[in-house]
Amino acid sequence: MAGDNPTSQEYIQHHLTNLTYGQHPDGSWGFAHSAEEVGQMGFWAIHVDTMFWSIGLGIVFLALFISGARRATTGVPGGLQNFCEMTVEFVEDNITQVFGNRPNAIIGPLSLTILVWVFLMNCMDLIPVDVIPQLALLAGVEHFKVVPTTDPNATLGMSIGVFFLVLYYNFKIKGPIKFTAGLFTHPIPHWSMYWFNFILEVVDMIAKPLSHGLRLFGNLYAGEMIFILIALLPFYAQWVLSLPWALFHVIIVSLQAFVFMILTIVYLTQAHGTEEH
Repeated sequence: MAGDNPTSQEYIQHHLTNLTYGQHPDGSWGFAHSAEEVGQMGFWAIHVDTMFWSIGLGIVFLALFISGARRATTGVPGGLQNFCEMTVEFVEDNITQVFGNRPNAIIGPLSLTILVWVFLMNCMDLIPVDVIPQLALLAGVEHFKVVPTTDPNATLGMSIGVFFLVLYYNFKIKGPIKFTAGLFTHPIPHWSMYWFNFILEVVDMIAKPLSHGLRLFGNLYAGEMIFILIALLPFYAQWVLSLPWALFHVIIVSLQAFVFMILTIVYLTQAHGTEEH
């Protein structure tokens, strides 16, 4: 961090800067040491901390459910088995209500993965803001963000992945001809409005992954910012404000994971629909 006693601006900037590896303006490759250097890096720069935590928490998700499956018993279930079963049943109920009983081998595992994985990434926002960055600083790492969902690269990456899956099922279920025709004939089925329909449909198509990813990013980024601002207050005031906000933030963390999952189910349901708009 810049200086032993950083200003409020330096403190906030430090906590909002990712550990970034990429190409510097002089052509060399390496880690950025300031927010200014991050902004100067090219397109192929990568946020190492976002990748570390997202992949690490993905492994935690897999380990939890693999362990729960291996320990499953027909007798009295343990706590981990109860958690896994309740989570799976919750996901299945939502899929049945929205997607129906259409045959699809992907939507179940995908929805379960999104719910738990995004929830785990969101939960990192509940760790006191200075704990992990200070440990990283002691290890010689100047910047180290811990909440992957406060990075739009992560949230938009997930939403764009869902978007490509939606396009795949649109072409598979409706066929390329019917899908393309729908871009011109909806919502006004008259030849004179085909150009207008096409613009509306393309805007709607692009807006879905953007809103899908940015909604998650915006809510978690705002929550992290409030925690950072609380950390700037005197020590006695931090506990008064941080505990109530953390309790409220648990709701946001859970709700945003659910919203991301349910929107994925809705978009895939729309892609499977063969009826007219």
